[in-house]
Amino acid sequence: MTALPGETPGTGGTETPQDAVSPPDEAGAQEPAADADPASDGAGAAEVVAPASTEAAEPDAGAEAASTEGATEAEAASADAEAASAGATSSEPELSEAQAELAAQRELRERIEQRKAAKAAPIAAGAGLSGTAADLLAAVRAVESGEKTGSAFFASPAPAQAPRRPAPAAAQPPRTPAPQAAPAPQSASPEALDAARAVLVEGGAPEALARPAVGALGEQAGELLRTDPWQMLAVPGVRPEQADGFARALLGADCGPDDGRRTAALVGWVLERAALQGHTALDAGDVRAALAERAVSDPDAAVLEAVEEGVALLFQEGGDEEPEETEADAAETDEGGLAPDADAPGEPARILLGLDRYALAEESLADGLARLVNTCEKAADWAEAAAAAPSPSAAELIRTTAAAGLVTHSGGEAARAEPAALIAAARGLGLRAFGAAHSEDGRRRLSAATGDPDTAVTLAGLLSGAQGPGRDEDGALALDLLVVLDAPQLDVEGAAVLVEALADGARLVLSGDPGVLGSAGAGRVFADVLAARTCPQVVSRTPDPGPIGELVSGIGIGELNQVDAPGKEVVIVPVRDAGEAVHRTVQLVADSVPRAFSIPAEETQVITVGHGGAAGTRVLNEALKQRLNPGPGRFGGFDPGDRVVHVPAPGRAVPGVVRSADAEGLHLDCGGVPVVVPQERVESSVRHGWALSAHQAAGMRWPAAVVVLPGDAAQGLSRPWVYTAFGRGERHLSVVHGVDQALPHAVAQVPAQERTTRLRPLLEALPTPDAAS
Repeated sequence: MTALPGETPGTGGTETPQDAVSPPDEAGAQEPAADADPASDGAGAAEVVAPASTEAAEPDAGAEAASTEGATEAEAASADAEAASAGATSSEPELSEAQAELAAQRELRERIEQRKAAKAAPIAAGAGLSGTAADLLAAVRAVESGEKTGSAFFASPAPAQAPRRPAPAAAQPPRTPAPQAAPAPQSASPEALDAARAVLVEGGAPEALARPAVGALGEQAGELLRTDPWQMLAVPGVRPEQADGFARALLGADCGPDDGRRTAALVGWVLERAALQGHTALDAGDVRAALAERAVSDPDAAVLEAVEEGVALLFQEGGDEEPEETEADAAETDEGGLAPDADAPGEPARILLGLDRYALAEESLADGLARLVNTCEKAADWAEAAAAAPSPSAAELIRTTAAAGLVTHSGGEAARAEPAALIAAARGLGLRAFGAAHSEDGRRRLSAATGDPDTAVTLAGLLSGAQGPGRDEDGALALDLLVVLDAPQLDVEGAAVLVEALADGARLVLSGDPGVLGSAGAGRVFADVLAARTCPQVVSRTPDPGPIGELVSGIGIGELNQVDAPGKEVVIVPVRDAGEAVHRTVQLVADSVPRAFSIPAEETQVITVGHGGAAGTRVLNEALKQRLNPGPGRFGGFDPGDRVVHVPAPGRAVPGVVRSADAEGLHLDCGGVPVVVPQERVESSVRHGWALSAHQAAGMRWPAAVVVLPGDAAQGLSRPWVYTAFGRGERHLSVVHGVDQALPHAVAQVPAQERTTRLRPLLEALPTPDAAS
């Protein structure tokens, strides 16, 4: 008999405090993932440790709340820094704080106006992107300028270019997947490594940090670290107290807590940490508070100096437009902080700080979305196609897309049939229509829904050219309609690259479930587009069927209801502690679910709150491997047949199975696509995958899901987490339940953690004639 979630016999209700948005800088701040900051484990304030391989995962909301660091480490670092700088004084800036703030805002507005005036030329905003997004954008630029052909960037030959209009490109035969080599990091020269190694050893840091340092700082890493030791904070896993120790070893008495190099690096580090939690900007007050807790005596001056040096950009959100001021007026402004005139009427403006790459990505994305809204053909007649749609919601989506360049579509799992119907209808009208999913699993499900494998791609495959229509003669994606499923998984940098690759006149539909966890990267693109109401919105009326669909739908509105499950589609398994949770999970995967539902173990996915802890992914994967595929782990800890998750880039978790290993690296089968991971990247980018976090599982589904909620997971639960995890099973859901009343409390009272972004006001400020009323 199915039990009601939350009614497990045990202690009384546990009041779990709702997660609050706080600057991600101190001991009590939320972390991006459990154990995701390996350098902090046991590191002394004056010692820099080599970061162990970070967990191949995205920031997990549950893990954030579940793992905190001790406050003593930060306090010791602050005390050391204060002692080292006793008697040090800070020089006053030449300009007042208010003048510096106004000058920075004027300069920013002038730069934005210059960008808008240069729209006729290729948009250069994406230059601030980094990582995979920057590589993809560089490829787009080179193709657009004619410097290189599209095929120069792709491992497979570029498909034949089709005319932009009006007919779709000729159908191509299915491609035989060739082994894909995982992208390798930029190789560092021996000279650069030697120089970095020498500085690290001199500063008491391990030599193992040389390669990460060169990867983060470039070929001049050794010189940069010698002149500015706090550049060490750019190396993944290094914390401020460790960078302070490194700086003291190199600079001696010249090292102090108010050193401009230190404060600028701390501002960048705070903003980078915020980006790991999804923020593209932070309130200036939060940044100042973070600096104060890091022994910075004048946080206001430190922030202004960081803005002047280009470490961060300053933005004003809300309030009235800033009036033109003379220098005398500005000089009379109270110098008590960064806020505008306190006597100004109306609600005071909010001052935000952000990294340039996210600011430019949001501006580029807003401009690109407005371009799509304003350039598409508005008089298209798709009435006949809408009349033949399989459902009223699908017909509404077809009619809406016919008259708009940008459309949002929201709904649950069953609603995915509506974008599939739109793609089929558009193809029937002679348009080049494609659907892009977040994962290979989503691509397969979309292919099944459309009945045509050529219509479905992954976003990564579309942008790289490995899947989809390729590029046209202008370097844009050769398509007329693109439907992006799993849109909540879009981060701002990836979305900016995608939109910039769409030609004028193309139509874009963003489709997804607003209730799931947001993107692993910074930003909340789908939520911001919905909130800005700058385009038509279609809300599906198709409910998810069955007991699992009924349960998940209730969670979406904050209700954890008991559902009738005559076929044991939903089963609650009470446990007393983490050890029992691990034991019951292995039993469910290996024995109970296969016997009761004929679902093999390899088609059952375990989902838990975080990577650490007594019932996190590490412990569960170890136990499941021992039961399901025991072996010595002779290939870097892996054996043929092991289920793994490969993370080729931050935010992308690709499930796979180990096939073999040789001199080239570890050979994986990722959803039918062979992938080779070089030996040097196996430790950092491949993990066992019988158990995943909810963020890793987002956008994918399995025949059965086992969600593990041990007692120490209560702090990591929220409504979006439960909604995402419980919705991953198609036929069966087992909940290993050890959190008592914390589960219904999270569903009812712990909404999604807010992310600070600038995309919504940017969209609201742009002229979009088709904006929804």
